[in-house]
Amino acid sequence: MIVNKEDLLEAARAFVKDELGHDSSGHDYWHAHRVSELAGRIAAIESADVFVCRLTGLLHDIADEKLNESEEAGLQKVEYLLKHHMVDDKTINVVLEIIQTMSFKGGGMPPVRTLEGKIVQDADRLDAIGAIGIARAFAYSGKAGQLIHDPEIKPREHIEKENYRKGKNTAINHFYEKLLKLKDMMNTKTARDLAEKRHRFMCEFLEHFYDEWEMK
Repeated sequence: MIVNKEDLLEAARAFVKDELGHDSSGHDYWHAHRVSELAGRIAAIESADVFVCRLTGLLHDIADEKLNESEEAGLQKVEYLLKHHMVDDKTINVVLEIIQTMSFKGGGMPPVRTLEGKIVQDADRLDAIGAIGIARAFAYSGKAGQLIHDPEIKPREHIEKENYRKGKNTAINHFYEKLLKLKDMMNTKTARDLAEKRHRFMCEFLEHFYDEWEMK
């Protein structure tokens, strides 16, 4: 492991800024920054490895299949960065495993194995709900060419991993297909406590949205 962990975190920040700094889908550098900082705070409370959580939080979207030609190509980027900075193989494997297993992908993925993985997953999911989560949902839908809302396009009940990002959809449907489910999918007590307020805010937003949609 590199002697100065802060140097590695700074290198990771610079790398993520270079890779995702101009992303407009809600997966930009600042999303990675928030996930990293939140994961570090949760790790400190839950007695996990704060450094691994912060590092993986920064790098977690580098391998996202939405942002790469393939997940494998993205994982190679992460592995190259860590090896370049002389990170030991054990830590590299831990980081790569978390990144590979933490994604939602329709909700059908197997549970992450380590406490650190659960914490980074929680931090990522927390950033997908609440006020910022709402903003990110509409940013992503706009980037993907989706409508804000169409009452004739219904939320999907069961989504296979392969079809999660396929088909005609709307930003509002994303709340029902994913965002409103995340509160009950948190792994740690700390994240569950934080999720309550953010979840309520989304529910209130949807109430106002439908009132305005119906011109009440």
